[in-house]
Amino acid sequence: MSRLQQQRKSQMIPVEWSVQKTGPGTSGYMNDQQNTFAIEAQMAQEARQKIQARLTVATLFQQYRARLISRRNYITVTSDPASVEEKICLTVSENKKVVPLTVKNSGANTVYLTLWVSDLVKKIFTVSDCHGYFNKTIKKHTLQPGEAYKIRVHFNAEHPGFYEQLLVFKFKTDPLSSDMFEIMRLLEVMHQTSFNEEVLPTVTNSLRTLQTVEQAPPAGVVLMWLKTEVPLKKYPMADNIKYLSKSDTNLFMDLEMRSLNWTNYSQRFHLLLHLEELQLRTDIEKYNQDDVVMFRHKNNADLIVFPIAGVSYNSPAKLSGNQVLVTPLEQRVFRNKVYKGWIQHADVEQIYLKFNDEFLSQFKNGTRFSVTFVINRMPLCMQHRAAALVYKHRLREVLFPTGQLSSHHSHLQRLVGLESNPEQCKAIQHIVAGTAKPAPYLLFGPPGTGKTEALVEAIRQIVKTQPSSTILACAPSNSATDHLCEKILAGKIDNHKLYRLYAVHCSVKNIPTNVKFCCNLDPLTNMLIVPPKEELVKYKIIVTTLLNAGRLVTGGIPPGHYTYIFVDEAGQAAETECIIPIAGLLKPDTCQLVLAGDPKQLGPIITSRMAKKHGMGVSLLERLMRDIDLYKSHEEYGFNSRFVTKLLRNYRSHRAILTIPNELFYKGELLPHAPKKKCNSYCKWNRLPKEGFPLIFHGVAGINERDANNPSLYNVAEVEVLKEYLKSIFDHLHKKGVTKIQSGEIGIITPYRKQVEKIQTALQMDKDLRKEDLENIERFNVAMTRAQALLIVVGDPRALKTDNIWNKFIYYCFRNGAYRGITVSDVEEEENALTTIHSWALCEE
Repeated sequence: MSRLQQQRKSQMIPVEWSVQKTGPGTSGYMNDQQNTFAIEAQMAQEARQKIQARLTVATLFQQYRARLISRRNYITVTSDPASVEEKICLTVSENKKVVPLTVKNSGANTVYLTLWVSDLVKKIFTVSDCHGYFNKTIKKHTLQPGEAYKIRVHFNAEHPGFYEQLLVFKFKTDPLSSDMFEIMRLLEVMHQTSFNEEVLPTVTNSLRTLQTVEQAPPAGVVLMWLKTEVPLKKYPMADNIKYLSKSDTNLFMDLEMRSLNWTNYSQRFHLLLHLEELQLRTDIEKYNQDDVVMFRHKNNADLIVFPIAGVSYNSPAKLSGNQVLVTPLEQRVFRNKVYKGWIQHADVEQIYLKFNDEFLSQFKNGTRFSVTFVINRMPLCMQHRAAALVYKHRLREVLFPTGQLSSHHSHLQRLVGLESNPEQCKAIQHIVAGTAKPAPYLLFGPPGTGKTEALVEAIRQIVKTQPSSTILACAPSNSATDHLCEKILAGKIDNHKLYRLYAVHCSVKNIPTNVKFCCNLDPLTNMLIVPPKEELVKYKIIVTTLLNAGRLVTGGIPPGHYTYIFVDEAGQAAETECIIPIAGLLKPDTCQLVLAGDPKQLGPIITSRMAKKHGMGVSLLERLMRDIDLYKSHEEYGFNSRFVTKLLRNYRSHRAILTIPNELFYKGELLPHAPKKKCNSYCKWNRLPKEGFPLIFHGVAGINERDANNPSLYNVAEVEVLKEYLKSIFDHLHKKGVTKIQSGEIGIITPYRKQVEKIQTALQMDKDLRKEDLENIERFNVAMTRAQALLIVVGDPRALKTDNIWNKFIYYCFRNGAYRGITVSDVEEEENALTTIHSWALCEE
C-alpha cells in the first residue's frame, strides 16, 4: 500500500447517519442573509408511509417484470387502453371505470390458465368474467385453440388518488406439469377528481360546418387605453418552413455558410424564429384530444378543467398562456361553434381554461369536447417586429458596434461612497456619462458581485444629476423585473417618478406590496390596466419585462424618448427578445443601452435544436462579448472600461463556498469581499465537521421516486437528513437570540418541481419544525453561489461523482474534512478518482 493510500485510508469517513437506501439526488437549503444553504429534500412520516405502500407494489412489479414476458408465442393478452411495457395506465375523473382484457390462444394446443390478482389494494378493484365476479384467483381455466377469454377489471373509488392492481396470468400446456410460463399486467389508475355522475350527451355525427367564435378575453381582464400606433404584423410562416423535412437542406445553406452579420440580421432571425415556432407547434399539438370531458373547477366557477396525459415536468410552464380551440361534440346547446379559451394554468394532470361569459353561461359539467392546442404567437411576433425594425432605426452601431462613434472625452463625475469597489464605481461613472453610446455598455460578473446594485446606483445618479433624462429598465422575467423595481425603490427614488408596467394577464396576487402603489393596478377594480401614451411618457422611470416593452413600441412611444435603456439579467434572454425594447424605442445617438448579466449562468431557453444550433440560444450580451473586439480583454490593460466592466468582488459568500465555482467557471478571478460578520456567522456551528469551514457534503444512499402521472422526481430518504440539519440551524439561531426567520434568510434548492411539494409537506408535518416560522423559507433553483455563510449539499456520491464538476466538489469537501455520510469507494478507487480530477482540471485550464 502506497503512502498516499495509507494516508487516505486513515481519513476515510465513518457513516454517521442511519438512513434508508436513497437515490442519486442532491438536496439542501440556503440562508441568504444569515445564509444557510441546502440542496434537496423530501417528505414527512405520513407521506413516507404512503410511498412505502407503493414501493411494495413497485417492488413486486419489478420482480415479476424481470422474468415475465408480454406474450408467449401463440398466447396474447390485450386490453383497452393498450398496455405499454406491461403497464396499463389511465386517468379518470369519474368514480367508476371498467377495463376489459382479452386472453387469446392462437395456437393449436389447449392451455390451462391460472389468473392471480394481487390483494395489495383493497376494496377498489374487482375482477369478473362471463360467469361473474371472483375474488383472487381463477385456477386452471381451459383455453381451447382459437378461444378468447374475456375478463373485466372494475374500478370503483369515491375519493381521488392513485390506485394499482397487479394481474399475473400463468399458463400450462399440461395441468399436471410444473412447466409454466407467465404474462403480467400492472393496472395503474389515476383518479383525479370526484364529480357527481351526470348523463353525458351523446355524440352527434352531423357536425356540419362549424363557426369559430373569436371571443374577446374574459370580461374584466383587460382595460386598454394605449392606442395602437405601430401595428404588430402576423409574420406568417412560409410554406417551405411549415412543411419542413430533414431532407430540406437548401433552407439551411445560408445558416451553415454565413454567420450573423448586419446584412443578414433580420432575415436570419426571422428564419430562426420560424424554426422555433415550428417546434413549439409540434410540441403543443401532441396534446390535442378528440374527446375529453370538461368540468367546472370546484373552487372557481369561472375556470373549466379537463385531464391531460403525457405532460412532462417542465411542460406545464410552456402550456400556460397559450390558447385552445374547443369543439363541442354535442351541438344542440353550442350551435355549431368552435370556442377559443385561454390556458390560465397547467400542471402534469389537468389544464385550467378561461372562457368568456357566452361559453360559461351555456356550459354544463360532463360535456365532451374535442380540443386543439394553439400557441400564443404574440411573443414571437414581438420578436419578429424587433428584428424587422433594426434597419429602420439604424441600429448597426448598437448591434455590431465599432466604437468609432462613441464619445472619447466624456466627463466622469466623482462618486462618493463607492471608492472601495473601483470596478463598480468606474462602471457607474461611464454608464451615467454615456461613454459607450451608441455602443451598448456591458456589465458582467458572477453572482454576488453587485451587478443589479450597480445598475440601481447608476439610475439613482442619473435621476439626481440629469433632470431631463428618462429611463426604461427591463428584465426577461416578471420575478427579475420585480426584484429590479424593488431595488430601485429602495434607492430612495420617489414613487411618483417610477411606474411598474405589468402585462394585463399577470397575476395580481404576485405583485409585491411595495410595488402596488406605483404600477398599472387599478385600486378600485383590482385589475391591471394599460394607460394611454400621454400618461406613460410622464414618468421618469418605466420598469417592465422585455416582452411587455413591446407594448410601448405598439403604443407609439417615440424613439428618442428614453435616454437610457437598462436590461438586467441580459444573459438569460434570447437576442430577439432583448432587442424588443431596443428596436423601436432606442435612438442610437441619444440613448445609452446598458446590458447586465452573467453569460456563465443559464442562458435563454430555446425549444428548437436547429434554431439553438444557429445562434438563437446565444444572448445579445454573450454574442457581443464573444464576437466584438470592443468587449474583449486585452493582454496588457484588460477590459476597456469605456465599454465594459467585469465585476470581480463577491460581496455575498464565504471564501470556502466560492472556491470551487471560482476555479471551474471564473478562472480564479473572484475576490471574496463578503462582510465577515455575515459570512462567518456559522463558522463555529457545532454541526460543522471542520470548524471555520462552513461547507458540508453529506453522502446519502438514496432512491429517486416519481408519483404516478408525474415524471418529476423526488427522494424519500434525504428529507430526514435535511430536516435534522434544519432543526440544528434553528437551534443555532435561537441560541443567538433569533426568534423569527426573515425573508430570504433560508432557501432550499431542488432540481425537480415535485420535490418542492414534498419538502413543504415534510416541514409542515414535522412536530418540531412546525413550531418554527417557516413562511420566509424560500425554495428555488439557483446556482450554489447564492449561499453566503453556510452551504450544505445532500446527495448520492455514487451518482454525483460520475460528473466531473460534482466529482471535484465532493473531493474538495473530502480533502477539507467537510464530508459526512456514506463511504462509497475503497482507497484505491479514491486514488484513481484523484488522478481523474487532476487530469480533468488540467484539460479545463
